[in-house]
Amino acid sequence: MKILLVEPEYYSKYPPLGLLKLSALHKEKGDKVEFVRGVDIGISGKFDRVYVTSLWTWGWRKVWECVRYYKRLTNAEVWLGGIYASVLPDHAKKSGADKVVQGLYPKLRKVVPDYSIVPEWDGSILFSTRGCRFNCPFCAVPKIEGDLHVVKNPIEPYIHPNHTRIILWDNDFLGSPRRDQVIEELKEIGKKVDFNQGLKASQIDNKIAGKLTELNLNGSDGSVKIRLGYDREEEGPAVKRAIENLKDVGIKGRRIMTYNLFNFDENPNEFLERVTNTLNLGVVSYPMRYQPLKGEYVLEKDSYVSPEWTREELEMVARARRVIGYGGSFPPYKGLVNKLNECESFWDCFKEFSERGG
Repeated sequence: MKILLVEPEYYSKYPPLGLLKLSALHKEKGDKVEFVRGVDIGISGKFDRVYVTSLWTWGWRKVWECVRYYKRLTNAEVWLGGIYASVLPDHAKKSGADKVVQGLYPKLRKVVPDYSIVPEWDGSILFSTRGCRFNCPFCAVPKIEGDLHVVKNPIEPYIHPNHTRIILWDNDFLGSPRRDQVIEELKEIGKKVDFNQGLKASQIDNKIAGKLTELNLNGSDGSVKIRLGYDREEEGPAVKRAIENLKDVGIKGRRIMTYNLFNFDENPNEFLERVTNTLNLGVVSYPMRYQPLKGEYVLEKDSYVSPEWTREELEMVARARRVIGYGGSFPPYKGLVNKLNECESFWDCFKEFSERGG
């Protein structure tokens, strides 16, 4: 068979892991594989099957464009998978794809990715677990991956020998029954480690903090080493304890980051409190704007405005991230921390921040 793998031309920092695994699967069968990004007018010839991947739901237009273009060009069977296809399968079917694959494709679970189709990439991406123990209402993980379960045992076969980094996409790594064994494996392998999806703060006691420092921690941006979720007000005490435990074993505050959800069911002042708490702990705050997983807003990025927010307030956060932030985050600069502590309300702080940008 002759196989065409297509990644639509939306923005992504990472290569399409599913397509890399499909490449390996088909090459093992002796099939010929080609990989393209977006609509490639240089592609010609006959193909037996086309695989198109997808990412966020609001990137659907680029996905449809590829499905229709390559179906027309190749007259081959077109399969569509990925996040958008899993979250909105009925909408994805309207793209014209012959088959829409929802969730995880079982045949790929233990396949080692074929990184040869992205030779410039330096980083072995893997899941030691899939799923999550928590069913957060703002998260798509349970819908796509299900409950927490181990998928890689051991992990070493999935690490490319020429890569300098290991990037774990586990959504609940510290909840894994193999957590300690995987940490030992990572320590023995000795490459840089990035827990890319964040770690559960409530799980980071002194013992876990100590184990993490035995690894060559290195986030994808080269500075942040540990990411924590701080999406709800009630998570504050656990986040504070985790940060203190991490600092106690030598991880500097500027190397720790919290994800701070906003535009969900909190109001702007509650969001401000989490950001202020984060910076007062000496760590970096990364605001994460909520996007619904269903309903009329799911297809357009940043179109949803929570009943607790206004569009003007959301734009104030966006402008502040551009004006006083760094890479979209708020570092714990002394002046910024002092200003936040002086603020009486969200409007008091963010109106001034956004006005600085003109």
